[in-house]
Amino acid sequence: MNSILTDIGRRAFVERFAKAFFGVSLLPASAAVRAAETKVGGKAKSVIFLYMRGGISHIDTFDPKPGKPEMGGVRAIATSADGVQISEWFPLMAKQMHHVALVRSMTSTQGIHDRGNYLAHTSYFMTPTITHPSLGSWVVKQIGSANAVLPGNILINGSPQHPRSGYMPTQLAPLPIVDPGAGLQNASLPPKTTESDFARRTGLAQALGSRFIQQTPHRDAAAYLKVQQDAAALMKSKELKVFDISLEDKEMQIAYGTHTFGKGCLLARRLVESGVRFIEVEDAHNWDTHNDQIKSMENMTPSTDQTMAVLLEDLHQRCSRAPWSSWRPSLGAHRKSATSPPGAGITPAYLLGGSPVEESKAATSMASPTRSANTLRRSLSRCLTLMRPSRKPWVSISNTSSTRPREGPSPWQTKASQ
Repeated sequence: MNSILTDIGRRAFVERFAKAFFGVSLLPASAAVRAAETKVGGKAKSVIFLYMRGGISHIDTFDPKPGKPEMGGVRAIATSADGVQISEWFPLMAKQMHHVALVRSMTSTQGIHDRGNYLAHTSYFMTPTITHPSLGSWVVKQIGSANAVLPGNILINGSPQHPRSGYMPTQLAPLPIVDPGAGLQNASLPPKTTESDFARRTGLAQALGSRFIQQTPHRDAAAYLKVQQDAAALMKSKELKVFDISLEDKEMQIAYGTHTFGKGCLLARRLVESGVRFIEVEDAHNWDTHNDQIKSMENMTPSTDQTMAVLLEDLHQRCSRAPWSSWRPSLGAHRKSATSPPGAGITPAYLLGGSPVEESKAATSMASPTRSANTLRRSLSRCLTLMRPSRKPWVSISNTSSTRPREGPSPWQTKASQ
């Protein structure tokens, strides 16, 4: 007897099980629940993920504790959002906080940079047996790409440790842009290579690839051929000019900044205008300021503060449906003790043994305003819901930090801000 195996959802499985063994329906309202889940909500059409390498102290960024000795002399300043204060290191961002949804709640148990980086990009603990997909790969898999030619997932100035598409097909991995100022390199035909030569070579490669896939029906082989076909189509497309930030006004280029992070954010804005779903921009700074904290912040924050503020204002002015933006380091940190003087070293909070000072219980997180972010996967699910384009979007900035060990299997938890 032939049988056909089909995939069913967990809820459908439970319903059928209950009806078969108990003769009743345990979920009478499940149809209404499914109907509600399939409704198109939506806020934003794209995500800009701003990733800061290292561990930034939350009290030196978006969760200051005014008047507390842990501040080490750093002041909290008022912002354009009523009742919200941030660190004095970000005066320009303070003027843009009315565009931000601020949640000071997310924590983590990871205390090693590689593991923190992996968790921030995938929502999973690092294991030796499997590589999980990054957030951008999930976004493209779930809702596809809005532009038929441009990649839906792009990584600007990314590190080699980025998990990329993990166990998902290769075509869902982000397109790497090493130098945002140089655009997409090797995208034009080599000298003395004509269009007919290019067409003949790509046709031959596709013919050989198709034959190989027929003989070796492996997912990776098919994904590689898909990547090759998409690259060939992009090389001949007018969309290629979106990667050239020199087409922007000089004043706009200067406003974003001539450094890598500034150029990357400017490129990200051009990409979301062209329908790219997910763009990650990694800052070139090392925010792991164990020693000489004050001097390090003085050197790094001005350029980052300027770029983020300009990006938010630019998106607000240009995009009728602004993208969902997220700002996040790999680890959080707080000062070693209440008596640490200004400029003293700080220890990543994940590495602390025992509870830190009461004033630093809550980590800073500026993310999607979901109130039950027990896991980053829930935040991602919320993000995907927000990206279904229908209603007016909003812009959010994200930073995560951990402050004390916790029990339980979930890598993320929420705490009430002090």
